[in-house]
Amino acid sequence: MESISVVRDAFGRVHELVPAVLNGLSRDDLRWRPDPSANPIGWLVWHLLRVEDDHLAPLAGFDQVWFQGWQERFDLPYAADAGGFGQSPEEVGQFDVPGADLLLGYAKAVAVQTEQVLDALARDDLDRVVDTRWNPPVTLGVRLVSVVLDTAQHIGQAAYVKGLRERLVGHDSGWQGYPE
Repeated sequence: MESISVVRDAFGRVHELVPAVLNGLSRDDLRWRPDPSANPIGWLVWHLLRVEDDHLAPLAGFDQVWFQGWQERFDLPYAADAGGFGQSPEEVGQFDVPGADLLLGYAKAVAVQTEQVLDALARDDLDRVVDTRWNPPVTLGVRLVSVVLDTAQHIGQAAYVKGLRERLVGHDSGWQGYPE
C-alpha cells in the first residue's frame, strides 16, 4: 500500500466515526460538559474538523472549506479563522450550534476536500517542507500524520464524552456536572 493510501485510510476512519458520534445528539447534548473546564462533544468535533480543514487545504493550494460559507452558517462568537487552539474554558463554553446536522454537513465537506487534497499529492510531495517554524522543519508527510493523530484523538475524546453523558445523565435528566 502506498503512503498516501495509508493516510487516506486513516482519515477515512475518522470521517466514519464523526456521524457515529453525532448520531442522536441534541443541541444540549452537543454543549454538555462533564466539568466547566471540559470540552463538549460538539466543540471537539468542530475543532477536529477545523484542524483538518486548516492544515490540509493549503497543502494542495486549496481554500479552507470553512471560508466557503461554513463560518457564516456556524455563526460562532470566535474570530473568523478560529480553530479552537488556545481557547479558554469560557470561550469553549460559548460553542453553540442548532444541532448535529450543521456539524455533519461541515464534516462531509471537509472529508470531500481532504480526498481532493490527497488526490492532488504525489508520493514525492511527502518530503516537501511545509512549515519552517519548527526544528527540524515539518514535511508534508509529517503534517499529514500529525493531523491524522490529532483528529483521531479528538473523535475519541468526543465519543468518550458522549458515552459519559449517556452513562451519567441520560438525555433528559438535566444533570449539569459532577456534584461539588
